[in-house]
Amino acid sequence: MENLLTRITLNPAICHGKPTIRNKRYPVELILDLLSAGMTHEEILTDYPTLEEADILACLTYAAKLSRVKSIQKVIS
Repeated sequence: MENLLTRITLNPAICHGKPTIRNKRYPVELILDLLSAGMTHEEILTDYPTLEEADILACLTYAAKLSRVKSIQKVIS
């Protein structure tokens, strides 16, 4: 899993520093949006031929890591 995360890059010169795939102009959020809209891995790879299956899995791994929180504190105002 950690090996997949090496495919996710943060570069201020690409896509305004958003997480992208292998320093290409494919933001992680694009792939996640496509998956959540119901596209299959095969459809994404057909539409974006420079991507690889491991890139899609890396996006999912990245999202899973971001969603893990230790605790949420309720702010009382």
